[in-house]
Amino acid sequence: MTANGAEPGARRLSERRGQERGDVRSPSEPGTRRKAPLSARARAERRLGWALCAPAVVVILAVTGYPVGYAVYLSLHRYDLRFPADSEFVGLTNYATVLTSPLWWQALAVTVIIAVISVAIQFVLGLTLALAMHRALIGRGLIRTVILIPYGIVTVVAAFGWRYAWTPDTGYLSGLFGDAAPLTSQVHGIAVIVLAEVWKTTPFMALLLLAGLALVPEDLLRAAKVDGATAWQRLTRVILPLMKPAILVALLFRVLDAFRIFDSIYVLTAGAYDTRSVSILGYDNLFTALNLGVGSSLSVLIFLVVALVAFVFVKGFGVAAPGGEGHR
Repeated sequence: MTANGAEPGARRLSERRGQERGDVRSPSEPGTRRKAPLSARARAERRLGWALCAPAVVVILAVTGYPVGYAVYLSLHRYDLRFPADSEFVGLTNYATVLTSPLWWQALAVTVIIAVISVAIQFVLGLTLALAMHRALIGRGLIRTVILIPYGIVTVVAAFGWRYAWTPDTGYLSGLFGDAAPLTSQVHGIAVIVLAEVWKTTPFMALLLLAGLALVPEDLLRAAKVDGATAWQRLTRVILPLMKPAILVALLFRVLDAFRIFDSIYVLTAGAYDTRSVSILGYDNLFTALNLGVGSSLSVLIFLVVALVAFVFVKGFGVAAPGGEGHR
């Protein structure tokens, strides 16, 4: 009798707690949840947020909407600047031309290889630098300044520096390896491109991860150490899980930026020896071949691929981050 009498009270207590969390659990459907209706204050705050964001959204749409729309328009036409009078609507023919061309798939493969390898190395080195900067007791400001110097250098300038370093007979790195010329082969050229990207943008990754380390309470780390957790266990079971939001942002920014890589490749190899990325391929069609139709279709495809990568990151990894849906 006590158990039966306590059951309605426990159910009411559970429902009340669910309402406090913003969820309502129906007694007839214990496995379903629905969000509680927003209060008037919450709705007012939401309207205020949209109102504050509206000017920036309007400006962004005005600045980017026309170029994107015009690129889509050109991608549906045969438009060669050498023969502008022969322009005509061709529908999806340009997209079919790109997607059936081995040049597109080769450039896409090179882009993915550079993005995956460079971002993976940047994450490991960036996390190491972030931990070092976070734990530094003496000269912390000087250490952070020195580490961030490569990121402050213009990418084109840095790429020319790497190109000079690997130039046979004059480059210091080429001389160290017996007048090696890595920029004249695909594998070695991609390796130099990855090296230049890692050197240039690892500080940015470290800066973002350093901000994420501020989310880790020192008391929690000390408690884990008292409980006997090793340094590796504290890193993998305490620090990294709490840094998930910062890690997501850092990886998302770097993957999207690495996928659009252009200037380093253009300066180092100009896309020769099968080191062409999708951005270089689009540039060649737009400004070398003057084929605005195919070049615009390449630009639209790059935009769609980047948007797909961003969607996968946010939906696939963002749900597991603290505050995401997977944590509720």
